[in-house]
Amino acid sequence: MRVHYEFDTVLPPKGVVSALTDFSEHRPIFWPNLDPAKYQVHEKDATHALVTEGNRRPNVWARERYDWSNPGRVSWTVEESNFCRPGSGIVASVSPVELGGSHVAIDWERFPTNATGWAAAVAVRLGKDRALGFKRSLDHLARP
Repeated sequence: MRVHYEFDTVLPPKGVVSALTDFSEHRPIFWPNLDPAKYQVHEKDATHALVTEGNRRPNVWARERYDWSNPGRVSWTVEESNFCRPGSGIVASVSPVELGGSHVAIDWERFPTNATGWAAAVAVRLGKDRALGFKRSLDHLARP
């Protein structure tokens, strides 16, 4: 299932990319949908990471390869998951906004493999950022 949506945030592009690629122990705090018990960094370098992360509700997890080697673009692709096919993924494209902040385009593409995956996909299709929480989390990070 494919979902595309866009939003603006007051966080500058560098801050958006930093938030998406911060794989420190603070990641589950920045991204409250993440279950700290499922979060594990397997490898990381300057432009790539292999990470397992997931949610409590629904109970989903994925081992994903992140790539931020192209400026203004962060992608993550599933290698293994309990709810979607390998090769599924998300791309966040980030560009500056004239008066400050960022414009973020999210291309969410997950290929569900079971009922939990289909339920999650339908929730994302219907709720977009209400289900994923990108804008909410980025705006929260921008607060002083």
